[in-house]
Amino acid sequence: MNARRFIPFAGALCLSLLASGTPDQPFKLEDLRRIVRLSDPQISPDGARIAVIVSRPNWKTDKNDQELDLVDARSGALRPLTFKRTGLGSPRWSPGGKRLAFLAQDPETKQAQLFVMPMDGGDPQRLTDGKQGVASFAWSPDGQRIAFYRQDDVDEKAIKEHRDALRVTDNNYMTRAAVPSSHLWVVPAAGGKAARLTQGAWSLKTDQDPAFPLAWSRDGQRIAFSKFPGPYTGSAFRSVLEAVGTDGKNLRPLTDVHGATTPQFSPDGAVLAYLRPRNGDQNNGNAVYVQTPQGTVDATRDLARNINRYAWLPDGSGLLLNGAERAQSCLWRQPLRGQATKVDLGGVSLGGFSVARTGAVAFVGSTARHPGELYVLDALNGRPRQLTHLNAFVDDLRLGRSAEVTWKNDGFLEDGILTHPVDEVAGRTYPMVLLIHGGPEGESILSFNPLAQLLAAKGFLVFEPNYRGSTNLGDAYQHAIYRDTGEGPGRDVMAGIAAVKQLGGVDATRIGISGWSYGGYMTSWLNGRYPGWRAAVSGAALNDWLLDYTIAYYQEGDLYFFGGSPYGKDEATAKLWREQSPIALAGKVTTPTLIMGDAGDPNVPIVNSYEMYHALKDHGVPVAFYVYPADTHFPGDIVHTTDVFGRWVAWMEKYLK
Repeated sequence: MNARRFIPFAGALCLSLLASGTPDQPFKLEDLRRIVRLSDPQISPDGARIAVIVSRPNWKTDKNDQELDLVDARSGALRPLTFKRTGLGSPRWSPGGKRLAFLAQDPETKQAQLFVMPMDGGDPQRLTDGKQGVASFAWSPDGQRIAFYRQDDVDEKAIKEHRDALRVTDNNYMTRAAVPSSHLWVVPAAGGKAARLTQGAWSLKTDQDPAFPLAWSRDGQRIAFSKFPGPYTGSAFRSVLEAVGTDGKNLRPLTDVHGATTPQFSPDGAVLAYLRPRNGDQNNGNAVYVQTPQGTVDATRDLARNINRYAWLPDGSGLLLNGAERAQSCLWRQPLRGQATKVDLGGVSLGGFSVARTGAVAFVGSTARHPGELYVLDALNGRPRQLTHLNAFVDDLRLGRSAEVTWKNDGFLEDGILTHPVDEVAGRTYPMVLLIHGGPEGESILSFNPLAQLLAAKGFLVFEPNYRGSTNLGDAYQHAIYRDTGEGPGRDVMAGIAAVKQLGGVDATRIGISGWSYGGYMTSWLNGRYPGWRAAVSGAALNDWLLDYTIAYYQEGDLYFFGGSPYGKDEATAKLWREQSPIALAGKVTTPTLIMGDAGDPNVPIVNSYEMYHALKDHGVPVAFYVYPADTHFPGDIVHTTDVFGRWVAWMEKYLK
């Protein structure tokens, strides 16, 4: 299960720019332009080199300048492998380590195509040229073929003749044309004609979910994949796993349960692992199931928390797991049965990772005081080594210190992150701003948070509470949001505020609330449920559950929060949908509120924000509303991101200072 509502100011947002800052100055808005983002680190089979995507936002073009870089795993020496390519993604080593495949936008087709580069010298060779772009791919075990999937071509003739009426199924209301299904192909790694393996109304990818990986059987005769009922995210929770022969025959199921994704065969090919919400309940976190001839078990049952990603250990004895535990994003070594052992990452929160045949692990890591850098762990019982220093400028800035805060509420031990003002003076009190994460299946951890540091530089305490539904405190806490999407999480946040007040330093008369996505939902909910806020910033807020169910891209995916339809015969359930919609509390809001969102947001449609804007405006509440001309859930380009953060901070300064 992926986080349902994206949050833009967590460690995932590592932007970068050009302007230089003065040493010993606090983090400034212009410094957003300097943060370099690293993603998808892939260590070579022999553990000697790491391929990684490096992105630097370009203020003039308002786009990312990307490189595919090669980093020496011993010295950290870095050299670019690509020049002026766009849309880079998914670097993957061949099994022998002599070639590297990757995706990049092709100048001719304007789509993501598959390229292969020899690592002993030579230019990349393009392997695909379809009208639709490649979404995901995987090398065959012998390195001779590459499986990939892409969308089917659209019927251009029907569109030209205006025979293009869209039949509504699970699509969101922004959809203007039917989304084609994605299907499986195989192409020779040396170049040649691609062969199609699957077809049908079902799909290997949905319109909003990430591209899920493919998995070859060890003998190279079958390819496993995640199969969705159709190309829309609304029914994605019914996914299953299937496999097909490389001749396109013998398509057969691998699982008989819904929600399974991300298949991976063990190194010896005897065991299949996959992700699935624990016990099939989408209110739980993702578990890793292992399927053997003797049966299928949840290998992560004892860990009982959400698993973001996993990989097989090279000897097949177990798995490496990534998930959040309290204030850190962690790595565990998990045997196929029994207790997991946490890997010591030295206080670094881990992002994406990959494993070499030697057992070495490459990952992008971040701390509360430093954005993402590339690290390598030579052995699981060792200590990680930092290989890159692309964001070294941050080390010369004065930052607000961050620490985990814990408290008890409703039988749970809860937590959050508190960032102190940059120039905090003991004994003084400061206004406090809440930054509430999205999801709700997300978390605030000790990783670099640009927005928190911008607020800390302006003299604010910044509190990031993890409310029920968060993924860092175990399945019981995550599941507790079931049929309690507002009231219970609201109590968690208020208990957290009380705990922070007990630490001292908070001016209780000057507290602001804010968040994006589900953080926006919580902002709207708290704004109407509890009095006394001095300012609020509500970004892409889900204000009306019925709207979300009716026109957002989740469609049926929202049902698991409430256990039934808002339009069903169960009156108690239908009542919950309305009572837990923040718009029902709008008449009680008195707080000056800034509303922001994207015009074409398919995740939390901007209609939610229009509803709240007019409700507050009609009640005489000071309110401002800004819409960005983007078809995304957050305007991820650097110019608009800077504008969002600038307005956010300025609103808090206006009403809290």
